Amino acid sequence: MAAPLRIQSDWAQALRKDEGEAWLSCHPPGKPTLYGSLTCQGIGLDGIPEVTASEGFIVNEINKKSIHISCPEENASSKFLAPYTTFSRIHSKSITCLDISSGGGLGVSSSADGSMKIWQASNGELRRVLEGHVFDVNCCRFFPSGLVVLSGGMDAQLKIWSAEDASCVVTFKGHKGGILDTAIVDRGRNVVSGSRDGTARLWDCGRSACLGVIADCGSSINGVAVGAADNSINLGSPEQMPSEREVGTESKMLLLAREDKKLQCLGLQSRQPVFLFVGSDAFNCCTFLSGFLLLAGTQDGNIYQLDVRSPRVPVQVIHRSGAPVLSLLSFRDGFIASQGDGSCFIVQQDLDYLIELTGADCDPVYKHFHIF
Repeated sequence: MAAPLRIQSDWAQALRKDEGEAWLSCHPPGKPTLYGSLTCQGIGLDGIPEVTASEGFIVNEINKKSIHISCPEENASSKFLAPYTTFSRIHSKSITCLDISSGGGLGVSSSADGSMKIWQASNGELRRVLEGHVFDVNCCRFFPSGLVVLSGGMDAQLKIWSAEDASCVVTFKGHKGGILDTAIVDRGRNVVSGSRDGTARLWDCGRSACLGVIADCGSSINGVAVGAADNSINLGSPEQMPSEREVGTESKMLLLAREDKKLQCLGLQSRQPVFLFVGSDAFNCCTFLSGFLLLAGTQDGNIYQLDVRSPRVPVQVIHRSGAPVLSLLSFRDGFIASQGDGSCFIVQQDLDYLIELTGADCDPVYKHFHIF
C-alpha cells in the first residue's frame, strides 16, 4: 500500500477563511516524513475554497466536504472527507462502540462514561438510555430488525433490549469474564459472544439459554465474526446432533480474533477447526469480505487479508502505521478500517486512492458496525 497521507483534523474549517492554512504530511515507510501545507487563496462564488498545496503535494479536487490530495513522489493519493455532522452531547467521555439501525434511523452507542444510549441518527437527539449492565459496556449492536439491541459488558452479561421502550428483555449469563464482542446469526434467533474468559458461546435468544461453548481457547477473544462459507470449504461435521434451537448455523464460519496472536476459524455448527493462523501481535478485530476472504487487524497495526481456502500465507498485509487496528468492516468491494491514532479509512478495489474519514484528532476510533 502507498505511503499514508495525513491532514490536519479540522482542515475544512481552517481552509474556509482567506489565507487559512492546514498542515499535511506523507509517511513513506523507512524514509523521512514529507511535510507540507495547504493554503486558501480565496473563496469561490459557489462557496468552495480555492486551495493550493506546498511543494511536493497536489490538490486534485476540492468541494465543501472533501479534498483529494496526491504526493506524486511517493505515488500516494487520498480523498479526505470532513464530517457531515457531529454529535457531541450524547456522551461525556470517549465512545467505545457504535451501530446504526438497518434503516439508518437510529444509532446506539456505549461510552467510557458507563452509559449506553439510543439516539436519532439524523440529529443526535437522545431517545432512550439502556440501563442494567454493571461496569462498562464493551459492545452494542442492532438486530437486523432495527427494533432490538444486543449488548455485552465487563459484567460478563449479554443483554437484549427493546429499542422502543428501553426494557431489557433477555439477560444471558454463563461467561466468567467480560464480553468483548458479539455476532448475530442470520436474523437473530441465535447470537455468538466472545469473552475475556477465552470462550465463544452460542445463545438461543427465544429461551435465553446457552446452546454451547463453540470454542475454549485459553486466551481472551477480542473479536468475533460469523460468515456464510463458500461451497468449496469443508467445515466438517458435528460430533453430535445439533439442537433444533440452532437456527442458521449450518454452512457458517466463526472467526475469532485472539489476544494470543492467533486467528481461529471453525465451523459454527460443526465446532470443527477450519484453520489457525498466527499473526504478528494480538488480534483485535476480524470480519468476512466474502464466502472465502476475510480480514483481521492486530495490535501492532497490521491488517491481514486471508483466503480460507489457503490460509497459510496472507493474500496481503496492509500496514499504514503501528497504531492498533481497532475495527474492520466490509464495505462495497473493499473495507473500512479504524486505528488507535484516530485514522479511519476506506479501501476500495476500483479506486486508485484511499478515502479518509477525518475529524478525529489523534483519539482512537473504536468499534463501528454498520454501513447504510
